[in-house]
Amino acid sequence: MDFDEQQAIKYIREHCPGLPNYDDDEYLNVIDMIFDFYESNGLLDISLDDDDDDDDDVDIAEIIDYVQRMVRKDKGSKLSTDHIEPIVTAYLEYEDSLML
Repeated sequence: MDFDEQQAIKYIREHCPGLPNYDDDEYLNVIDMIFDFYESNGLLDISLDDDDDDDDDVDIAEIIDYVQRMVRKDKGSKLSTDHIEPIVTAYLEYEDSLML
């Protein structure tokens, strides 16, 4: 299955039912922040060594912390930092579902 940002947003909405009705742009902003985290930590680099699985080294708490800091800096964001953890967790679950 290929990555689809609209499907990612749909997955987040379905798996975080108690959150306010944030618009798609707020969720896309979080997804962009996650990709920024990946990029700044070299997690988007292609490895030719199939045995080197760096994905296991990713600390979800670090991603959540990073996104919370970025949301605090983003004066236009309507997201509550309290809602970042479930959004990031749901997004990462969506990513994992693509690997099945």
